Amino acid sequence: MSKERQATAWPGWPVLALTIALYAFGSTMLALGATWETWTGLAALALAVLSSLGFFTLQPNEARVLILFGRYKGTTRQVGFLWGNPFFSNGSTGRRSRPLGRRDPGVAQAARRLPRYKVSLRARTLLGDRLKVNDRAGNPVEIAAVVVWHVEDTAQAIFDVDDFEAYVEMQSETALRHLATSYAYDHGEGEETMVTLRGNVDQVSAALKDELGHRLEKAGIAVDEARLTHLAYAPEIAQAMLRRQQAEAVIAARRKIVQGAVGMVDQALQLLSERQVVELDEERKAAMVSNLMVVLCGESQVSPVVNTGTLYQ
Repeated sequence: MSKERQATAWPGWPVLALTIALYAFGSTMLALGATWETWTGLAALALAVLSSLGFFTLQPNEARVLILFGRYKGTTRQVGFLWGNPFFSNGSTGRRSRPLGRRDPGVAQAARRLPRYKVSLRARTLLGDRLKVNDRAGNPVEIAAVVVWHVEDTAQAIFDVDDFEAYVEMQSETALRHLATSYAYDHGEGEETMVTLRGNVDQVSAALKDELGHRLEKAGIAVDEARLTHLAYAPEIAQAMLRRQQAEAVIAARRKIVQGAVGMVDQALQLLSERQVVELDEERKAAMVSNLMVVLCGESQVSPVVNTGTLYQ
């Protein structure tokens, strides 16, 4: 596994002044026309041309990996106009092929991107596509996530993986698929304490960030944030699951209504007994409880029926 080493480049402006002086000196020597002066001028111009190849610039949050004849010499993160060994590889020679991407799997092997020795250290955002996967219960769901990442170790990003941007994309999709199969979409009966995709978004996002961090560590990538951006049942089961959720909501509401009604009936019986408003035997209490439960639990307005007789006649 590669490890980033710090390297130092020279300030570019003094070397630029020296290069211009070499061009002027070499041109002057060639103009004189003597043999030794001609050779001196050619040597000065050769040095000037060679020196011109070593200039480069780096903006804030940029780094350049310095490679000399295939050997890694270090990474410089200095900012501004700089000069380095002109024999350092710059990654600009050769044919740049098409980027490796999941939308074009047919050219996955041929589409190899040449190393980019100037690496951006800025935070980048990967907005993933919607994936159709099965959750822990086997239900098909649609899920998508956004990942914020940046290059932390330039040596690992350049040398340990073929294309670190494509690597981040593919590992993000793999981690999201694995996450979706590890949790259920929603709570089932008797599973209120279980972690679900819909009910525990923050916890699920933290798990996604941790898994991505482990997967991308070998490429020198640090994950700043990972969160779900889309979560829904697949269209083929969406209507059935909606009816199930509606039924569960109705059952929960009915349960709450019954609990409240029982409490109100119990309170009414206690108040009647404490204040001695009326003496009720067990049969009359049962009739009163039945009437109150109908009134309190009924969906429509209840019309009272006045009984002018007794329960025993």
